[in-house]
Amino acid sequence: MPLVVPGLMGPASHNNASSQQEEWMSKLMGKRITDGAASDATNFAKQDLPKEHRIVESGGMATTDYNPNRMNVHLAEDGTVSNVDFK
Repeated sequence: MPLVVPGLMGPASHNNASSQQEEWMSKLMGKRITDGAASDATNFAKQDLPKEHRIVESGGMATTDYNPNRMNVHLAEDGTVSNVDFK
């Protein structure tokens, strides 16, 4: 019986989306999204996000349509990024 490791043997598109999600999470987690021109240690400039993105505030509503090219940035109650996904 072969050893199956989740995430290692999935479709290429799944692995790419997963690595993209991890990359953006490492850039954004715990930061605030700002309209400013520059990103720093505690803020990330909205202009540096991918073209297809949406910001979902804590307790906010979002449509449930599936768009794997759209990055969803979820904010915690304090306004910092708590999660990133592509759905």
